[in-house]
Amino acid sequence: MTPPPDSPILDSNPKAAVTAGEIREEERYSGLLEDRALLGGPNARLRDLRLLISVASDFLRGFRALHFVGPCVTVFGSARFQEDHAYYKLAREMGAAIARMGFTVMTGGGPGIMEAANRGARDVGGPSVGCNIKLPFEQAPSPYLDRCVTMNHFFVRKTLLMKYSYGFVIMPGGFGTMDEMFEALTLIQTRKVRNFPIVVMGREYWGDLCDFIHGMVAGGTISEGDLDLIKFTDSIDEAVAHLEEHAVKQFGLRRKHVPRESALLGERGIAPAGDGGIERINSRDS
Repeated sequence: MTPPPDSPILDSNPKAAVTAGEIREEERYSGLLEDRALLGGPNARLRDLRLLISVASDFLRGFRALHFVGPCVTVFGSARFQEDHAYYKLAREMGAAIARMGFTVMTGGGPGIMEAANRGARDVGGPSVGCNIKLPFEQAPSPYLDRCVTMNHFFVRKTLLMKYSYGFVIMPGGFGTMDEMFEALTLIQTRKVRNFPIVVMGREYWGDLCDFIHGMVAGGTISEGDLDLIKFTDSIDEAVAHLEEHAVKQFGLRRKHVPRESALLGERGIAPAGDGGIERINSRDS
């Protein structure tokens, strides 16, 4: 007997209970219910094994797809800004500026700010890549990508965006943008990764957040030195200078020779930016 569309379908994990309608939706967005099951508490052992295989598969596809993208700067921001919005235009200019530095522009691969940054890279002939996520809304891949890989799991996607990046540019955005920014700050503060630059664009938009962070210092929950982890600015020139000082110089980046891909491993290279982009001399985490 088929259950009504809104009736809960319970199993041994009540936090992961779903409706028949959600199961039908899973046929299009399998990662939705996988994440719910993974994060919902204890599962049957076989189900946990299947979930682990799904996570490993996400990581493996991401590693192979992004192996040759070169040092990236990742741009975060809202998927909801349209082409005529001032923040879209600012993100497009920022993407072009990052590409001119020799970096690959990486985003979450979706519309809005992400599309704008990737489009800016394309405007100046720079490489443009996206690490997308399967969602029922907002996340159709942008048309301005040289390489795109789509993940089922949010945390895998965030790891990949961190793994290949030597700097973050935070444009105006919502919960997801703040999540990505504060996860990066936490990893840097706790020295899980080295101190790479985080540039926050849009003083008016982020003004209350800037004040709140300074209030954390006053309250003793972060150190005054932690304020140096973030650069708030409206200026693309200031952002580029900050990236130059804290990414290019800090990590010993230089003009690169493009590595050879392996057909045996299913690897596929990506066109270099301008005169070849940049490569790392020293590991970012060494």
